Amino acid sequence: MTDYEKMMSKRQALMKSSLHLDYEKFELEGIAFDYEKMMDDAGYTFEEVQKIQVENHVGQTPLVELKNITEYARKFAKPGFGARIFLKDEALNLSGSFKARRAAISVYHAKKFGYKGVVAATSGNYGAAVAAMAARFKLNCIIVQEVFDSSEKNQPEIIEKARACEAYGAEVIQLSVGPELFYEFLHILEETGYFNASLYSPYGVKGIETLGYEIAEEMLKKEGKYPEVVIATNAGGGNLTGTARGLKYYGATSTKVIGASVDLTGLHMASDHDFNLKSFTTGHTGFGIPFATFPDRSDVPRSAARPLRYMDEYVLVNQGAVFFITEALSLLEGMERGPAGNTSLAAAFSMAQELPEDHIIVVQESEYTGAGKHFNSQIAFAKSQGIKLLFGNPLDEIPGKNLIFPKSGSMVKHKSLDMNQLKMSYLKRYKGHQFKDVEYKYLSDELRLDQKTIIEMVGKINES
Repeated sequence: MTDYEKMMSKRQALMKSSLHLDYEKFELEGIAFDYEKMMDDAGYTFEEVQKIQVENHVGQTPLVELKNITEYARKFAKPGFGARIFLKDEALNLSGSFKARRAAISVYHAKKFGYKGVVAATSGNYGAAVAAMAARFKLNCIIVQEVFDSSEKNQPEIIEKARACEAYGAEVIQLSVGPELFYEFLHILEETGYFNASLYSPYGVKGIETLGYEIAEEMLKKEGKYPEVVIATNAGGGNLTGTARGLKYYGATSTKVIGASVDLTGLHMASDHDFNLKSFTTGHTGFGIPFATFPDRSDVPRSAARPLRYMDEYVLVNQGAVFFITEALSLLEGMERGPAGNTSLAAAFSMAQELPEDHIIVVQESEYTGAGKHFNSQIAFAKSQGIKLLFGNPLDEIPGKNLIFPKSGSMVKHKSLDMNQLKMSYLKRYKGHQFKDVEYKYLSDELRLDQKTIIEMVGKINES
């Protein structure tokens, strides 16, 4: 047995000890598990989560109407159309993103149960969020990042996030792209005995429920109704899952929840060759689609991020369109914000033109920007990698080959994915499996489909 295989064989035991959570308690027959029991066993009421966050400068961020962006979108809409666009300005959280909501609960939990430090495997904003919270709670912090390809070229956005982590006192371990990330992560957990501040634990996802709750609460207070649409940038699925759960908790059950990702079709995120051909390190299809169709591919036995349970629609936008709307937000609203939140803003700008002007779309997060996170750095890096920079129709963009910037806002368009195809992809992993009633019940909740439809889909898969 190789060292890698030995470490993987310890995964379940390490997860149990490093998360203070026994996942085996939630397992049912076959593929089924009790999702809600897992979320409840995290041990925090909604009110407790709110209190922890408020005490640590997290949450209660403003909900801002983007009047000038809305006016711009209406230039391209037919009369009577052009929904109002609002933005939940999460960049004002401690550490500069909504990830502070996740980190607050995870790090609090680590402190509560006597862990000496926390570890997180992330190349995104979550690393800075965990590091900032660890500093507040006087815990050690290690952040493990995928940064380089084999030629030692690095993503400027990831390097900026490493800088932020180190500013908060964290140790940052940087690796090249590949399977060594999870191996190294497990090795650190075993060696240190630190808490696993996973993005995909119930603690992290419960932390985001307050975001959806605040959107529903503030919108009802401001406008006397819930928003018709909330758009969440989708990567690993926790952002959308937690937001949707918070909306429902407050009563906004009719609000449509839409996931948005940057279209990086054709680029493989585990490929050394493809790693630096993208201009977005998160919120893209390389994470969004695999984690939607196989959520338990994460660093915990059962992921609390399960977007197909909550997503009404999944839309894609292109890199060039997101860069365009990032600059529009700065020039029209005086808000310089980072690329991840602006993915859902680009989708909102396009969708607003198709909805009546009395409808409300909420973009549910923004993030800080600067240094390597700024779009100028990402565009310069793309050019250095041989990516062609063009003006034209962003929908003609070929990821890894070019960046196509729209000549005007009229060309910022989204495209919708087939939700049933995503659900079919989820089910394909179980080809040939004989399902029991408890498994069908689980899949009905997981995929928001009735048992008859699931049986029909499984039949088609088994015949293929």
